[in-house]
Amino acid sequence: MPFLHLTYVRQALAKRPSSSKPTIGNSYNTYSPCFPHHLSRLSPEPHFPFKPPASLNMTAQPKTARTRFTLISDTHTAKPFPSTDTQHAYREPLPAADVLLHAGDLTQRGYIAEHETAFDTVSRAPAELKIVIAGNHDITLDEAYYRRVGAKRMHRNIPEDTAAVREIWTGAAAQAAGVVYLDEGIRSFTLKNGATFTIYTSPYQPEFCGWAFPYARAEDRFNPDSSSASTPIPAHPAIDILLTHGPPRGILDTVTHYNGEDEDVGCEHLLRAVQRCRPRLHCFGHIHEGWGAERHDWSAGGTRERMDVDGGDGGKKVLREGCARVDLTAEGGGKGLRWGEETLFVNASVMDVRYRPVNAPWSVDLELPVKA
Repeated sequence: MPFLHLTYVRQALAKRPSSSKPTIGNSYNTYSPCFPHHLSRLSPEPHFPFKPPASLNMTAQPKTARTRFTLISDTHTAKPFPSTDTQHAYREPLPAADVLLHAGDLTQRGYIAEHETAFDTVSRAPAELKIVIAGNHDITLDEAYYRRVGAKRMHRNIPEDTAAVREIWTGAAAQAAGVVYLDEGIRSFTLKNGATFTIYTSPYQPEFCGWAFPYARAEDRFNPDSSSASTPIPAHPAIDILLTHGPPRGILDTVTHYNGEDEDVGCEHLLRAVQRCRPRLHCFGHIHEGWGAERHDWSAGGTRERMDVDGGDGGKKVLREGCARVDLTAEGGGKGLRWGEETLFVNASVMDVRYRPVNAPWSVDLELPVKA
């Protein structure tokens, strides 16, 4: 409201009819409109109610919470290197976070001893919530596959106890450590910082060399217009995070064959589902040589930006910090992620193509809505 000089106040008083008897609650009828009501001490009603200009958006913005994710995949039973080994980014302790996501291939061949080792690594991670899915190497977590062919093919007909394996990831010890093992489906979580998110998870990928959790490449298990999709991925804005073992087609999924030719081996049906879903984050692994992160802008026709995380020093920053960092919050010094218009894709494979644990874990900061 503009400031009223005392001169204008005096002029207003001078113009007031002498017969006027101001009454409480009716000073607007007895005083000049230019006289501010709060000086009259007679009326609680404002003469000049505040009306914001149309250009000023007075709508309350949704409250968000800065939330950190540690992303790993394809650890294949490998424990992190000791904290003193600064030549490897995958070392103790794993990056502290609100949420740890493991995108599968916890083991090499799904033996109980391997699961116990992998569980020890995950359970000790400094994160409030640790979400884990299986991958094609975790054959004892795909019970139908294991009964059909896995035990014979991988374990020489000396079967492991699949119930005991699942107990490792879902029993009392897992619950006490904040470990949540998820099959294919949708779950929602609320964190201690108030942040809430909904995640879609799936351990399945196109059939690969006779391993677990396979589906035929022509089969579409992710889109609702397919008869094969028992749990399709819903469209935006239902899902905040996708966690799948395999990548979508054409995104951090390139392999180089022995003849030197490159091939994108991700799932085209998963890609179509992601384009509908447009999550904030899609984390996966499976293709070790695809380690990296890309920011896709759907609003600009699917343009992509490879995330530069080495700090311009040949990767020394990643080794020093023990992770590759991406901050997509508004206060992170860059552009905040625009949900529905952008998605961050991360291939979090720790192993390289020769099964050496040389790739860094990822640390990703996102703004998530706070539960009302």
